[in-house]
Amino acid sequence: MGELLAILALTMFSTNIILTKVASAKVAVGLGFLVAVIVNVLFASLLMAVQVAVRQEPLQVDLSALLLFALAGFFSTYLGRWFFYDSVVRLGPSRASAFQASNPMFTVLIAWLVLGETLTRTDVAAAAAILLGLSLASYRPPERGSGSPGRPFEKASGKEKTRSTLSHGVRLIVRSGVFLALFGALSYAVSNVLRGLAIRDWNEPVLGVLVGAVTGLVASLLLSSEARGFLSKLRRADHRSLHLYVISGILTVLAQGCMIAAMRYSPVSIVTLITLSTPVLVTPLGYFLLQNRERLVPRTVLGSILVLSGIAAILLT
Repeated sequence: MGELLAILALTMFSTNIILTKVASAKVAVGLGFLVAVIVNVLFASLLMAVQVAVRQEPLQVDLSALLLFALAGFFSTYLGRWFFYDSVVRLGPSRASAFQASNPMFTVLIAWLVLGETLTRTDVAAAAAILLGLSLASYRPPERGSGSPGRPFEKASGKEKTRSTLSHGVRLIVRSGVFLALFGALSYAVSNVLRGLAIRDWNEPVLGVLVGAVTGLVASLLLSSEARGFLSKLRRADHRSLHLYVISGILTVLAQGCMIAAMRYSPVSIVTLITLSTPVLVTPLGYFLLQNRERLVPRTVLGSILVLSGIAAILLT
C-alpha cells in the first residue's frame, strides 16, 4: 500500500516539474509560487472539509504532531519549494529533478540520526553513485572569455585579486541553480523526516498537508517580495500560465498527501526514494514535450542514469 501511494506521488511530482518549467516562461516563478501556495491552502481545506463530512469518528488533535506538520510545511512548502522553483528555471527540469534525487541521501542521513535507521555499505556506494550522477547532470562548460579579467582587476594587488576572486566565487555559488537545488533538497529532506515522525503518532495526512500549506503561505506572505502588489501583478500576468500554477498547487497537495500517507505504511527512506525518483519521468518528458529546450546532452542522460541506479540500489536492499 505504501509503495503504491509513493508511486502516485512520484507521478504527480514529476508532472508538477514540467508544468513549472512551462509556466515560468511567461509568469515569474515567485508570483507563480505564491499562487500555487494559495491553491494549496484552498484545495487542502476543501479535502479536509470533505473528510470531516464523511468520517464517523471524531477528530483527535495531537499538538506535538500538529507542530511537526507545521515545521514540515515551512521546510517544504516555503523553503524547499522556493529553492526548487528557482532551480528549475536556472537548471531546467531534468537537471533540477536530478538534484532533487539528493533528497533521499539527506533523508537517510537525518533519519539515521533522528529515527535510528542505519546505513549499509550498499547505501554508501549508492550515495556515491548519486553524487557522481549529480555532478555530471549539472556540469556546464565555462563560456569563452568568462575568465578574462578587466583592466581594473589586472591592476589590483595579489591580495585584492584573491579577495575579489573568492567573493565573486561565493556570489556565483550562492546564486547558482546548483546551490538552490541542493538546499531545496535538504529542506525537503528535513520536512520528510518531520512528517514521518508526525504520521506515526497521528494518522491525519490531509490535515497534515493543510497545516503545512497554511504555514508555508504565512511564511510566503511575510517573507516573499512577490506578496507586495500581488493582486495587481496577478491581473497583469498571463492567464494560461496562471492556470498551470493553479494545477501545480492542486498536484502538490495530492502528491504530499499520498507521500505522507505512504509513510504510515512504509519506512520514510523508502517512500522518499520512490517519490523523488522524478528523473525517470521528467527526463524523457522534458526532452519530448519541451523540444529539448534545456539542451539535453549525453552527459545529462548518463548522470541521470547514475542517479537512478543509486536510488534503485538503495530501494532494492
